[in-house]
Amino acid sequence: MVTAKDSQTMKTKKTGRNLRMQNTLIGWSFITIAVIMICLFYFYPMIQALILSFQTGIGANLHFVGLDNYLRLFKDPVFLTTVKNTTIYLIIQVPVMIILAMFLSVLLNNKKLKFKGVFRTAIFLPCVTSLVAYSVIFKYLFSQDGIINQFLMNLSLISDPIQWLTDPFWAKVTIIVAITWRWTGYNMIFFLSALQNIDESIYEAARIDGASSVQQFFKITVPMLKPIILFTTITSTIGTLQLFDEVMNITKGGPGNATMTISQYIYNLSFKYSPDFGYAATVSYAIVILIVFFSIIQFKVAGDKND
Repeated sequence: MVTAKDSQTMKTKKTGRNLRMQNTLIGWSFITIAVIMICLFYFYPMIQALILSFQTGIGANLHFVGLDNYLRLFKDPVFLTTVKNTTIYLIIQVPVMIILAMFLSVLLNNKKLKFKGVFRTAIFLPCVTSLVAYSVIFKYLFSQDGIINQFLMNLSLISDPIQWLTDPFWAKVTIIVAITWRWTGYNMIFFLSALQNIDESIYEAARIDGASSVQQFFKITVPMLKPIILFTTITSTIGTLQLFDEVMNITKGGPGNATMTISQYIYNLSFKYSPDFGYAATVSYAIVILIVFFSIIQFKVAGDKND
């Protein structure tokens, strides 16, 4: 026999289930549009590009070629050159930028420093500057008769203008300087926010124990910033492997192919040379593979925080 108490309990459970179901439906109604958009504009193009990477031709003339496009990568001298160029940017620019960003964040986190807001804004401004605008400015600054050469010659540091844009070595240097100038402030913000979350009592205890500023930096600051260092290194690696705007606008990949990046080569394959969208998609997935490869290395070098 069902008592009134049992009946009330069942009604309460049924009401609870209905409320949970209603909340679930409401939650899904909020995210459904976002999920559809992400699938439509992210995952669908990714899958289509993967399928395209196994094909060659254009339009209705596309036909399946299996792994031929991927095997072609290893025999393509232009692709191998772009990989070398991009790797040089990565190996040199990313560590320099991360170290510089960390150094600036420590300086600007000093409570005794005046006008901190002004300095922070000035260093962060480059990363919100138009890519095309700043690339064009750098092109004029580093031209043969540009301000940089004039300044160095006035200081008697050089006797002849440096061929910043036409010499393979100096053209790479120009690109590295440009992307370091633009993105250092962006990474600095992450370090600065992390530094402000470190308990000041840790530094006070270290000072009482006689630790110098250098010892505090290497024994306290750097270990505490380890997650941010890993994050900024990986995001900077991804950005460098996808580098396009600076090279396209400053050197156009020249002289020759001395500064061309993988992303610029993809653009050339698609729109500059005779269109080969299948091979361009293959080169795009080469970037994906490189990103995964370098990310795994960085995770291994950083180590697991639970080790």
